[in-house]
Parts: sequence; structure tokens; C-alpha cells
Amino acid sequence: MTSMFELAQQAGIFLFAAGASAAQPEPSLVDQVAQLLIGAVPTVLLFIVLVLCYQYLVQKPLTRTLDERRARTEGAIEDAHRAIAQAEGRAAEYANKLRQARAEIFKIREQRIKQWNAERDAALDQARKAAGVQVSQAKAQLEIEAGNARQAIQSSAADLANLVVRAVLPQAAGGTR
Repeated sequence: MTSMFELAQQAGIFLFAAGASAAQPEPSLVDQVAQLLIGAVPTVLLFIVLVLCYQYLVQKPLTRTLDERRARTEGAIEDAHRAIAQAEGRAAEYANKLRQARAEIFKIREQRIKQWNAERDAALDQARKAAGVQVSQAKAQLEIEAGNARQAIQSSAADLANLVVRAVLPQAAGGTR
């Protein structure tokens, strides 16, 4: 506590000493500005040194790092754009190949359908011809059988006529039963 009291007394002495110096004549405004500027010179020099130190120690490395980062980022973006363009090119190439493959498959399918239709038409023609031959043979066989039946009927017609006449007119013809 005593030390605080001593400090307060010393501060009072300094205030008293400051008040005592106030009795001197007051300097002019120009003198005050000059003293202010002269007192500001070390502050200005310190500020300039501080700005230069900031420039060389902080701003240049930071700017260099940011420029490198920007260059790497832009490079990565350009690489990504190139990769995207390359992927789109490959996708278009694959789509084109797929389109060609589908067209080729369609052509092969059409050829097979034509071939199957031709084979079916040929089989149908062959079956029609075979059926026509069988029909012709059957007609010829029928004609032969019909001719034979006509001859048999004509040859037996006279006998049948005689039998009918005998059956209808048995006594008039002088026959017996």
C-alpha cells in the first residue's frame, strides 16, 4: 500500500511540475506544427519500414502463393475441360459405333428374313408342284378307274338289261323263274 501512496505523490509532483512549466510563454502555432512534424518523422520512418517489411515479408510471398494456386486451379480446370471434351468425343464415337452395329444387325436380319421368305416360297412352290403332280396323278387314276367302270357297266349293262327284262316280263318272254 505504501508503494501506491508513493506513486500517487510522485504523480502529483509531476503534475505540479507540468503546471509550473505552463508559466512559460506559449509557443506559436507554426512552432507547434514544426515540433509535431519533427516528432512525427520517426513515426513516419517506422511506418515506411513497416510497410516495406510487410511488402517483402508478407505480401510478395502471399501474392506468389495465390498466383501459383490460381495457376494450378486454372490448369486443373483446363485439364478437366479437356477430359470432358475427350469423354464426349469417346461417347460420340461409341454412339456412332453402336449406331453402325445396329444398322449392320438390321441389315443381317433383313437378309435372313429375305432368305427365310425365299426358302419358304421355294418350299411352298415345291409343295404346290408336288400337290399338282399328285392331283394330276389322282385325276389320271380316277379317269382310268372311271373308264374301267364304264366298260364294266357297259359290258354288264346288256346282261342286266336281260335280267331286268326277264324279271319284269318273265312269262311273256317265255322264261321261267
